[in-house]
Amino acid sequence: MQEQFLKELDTHLKAISGKLSEELRAIRGNRPSVEMIEDVKVNYYDQEMPIKQLGSLSILPPRGIQVNVWDKNAVGAVTKAIENSKRGFSVSSDGNNIIASIPPLMAERREELSKLVKKTAENSRIQVRHHRDEFIKKLSAKGGSASGGKDGEAKNKLTEDEVFKAKEKAQKNVDAANKQIEDLVGSKLKELEE
Repeated sequence: MQEQFLKELDTHLKAISGKLSEELRAIRGNRPSVEMIEDVKVNYYDQEMPIKQLGSLSILPPRGIQVNVWDKNAVGAVTKAIENSKRGFSVSSDGNNIIASIPPLMAERREELSKLVKKTAENSRIQVRHHRDEFIKKLSAKGGSASGGKDGEAKNKLTEDEVFKAKEKAQKNVDAANKQIEDLVGSKLKELEE
């Protein structure tokens, strides 16, 4: 029984870490990534298409993203779509290549983004604690002494030692999830300072 509860807890913890990772990726740092513009919609021959379907994207260090458009007729539409996306890019084109450059973050904006990263991480920590507490409640509901009561009831009870070991395993999982959250946050804060 406690193994099922542990698996549920582990699944929830992994989902929390995955969601945090996605949320942090969406926060713009000083490093460009193709994810910043690959899904920007372009009006191409009266159809809305993401940029990634119109050309190949690559990173141009230190702060550029290059879009090599396959159809020369799409260059103007892609350039306009990037400019209209209001993501702070300065855009230039040269033949089939479009370069979207990210301006460096100002100190005030960096501070705002750092606060947002920390707030997002705290929400994840709260969810981790909530799932740990839910696990302990489920475990406690099945715990208690195995003596007394009806025979069917006694079979579903966990010993104090089993409850203690399950709580210990759960705490290790929670500690690992919190460590992963800290690593993600530390990495993102370092990226913002670059």
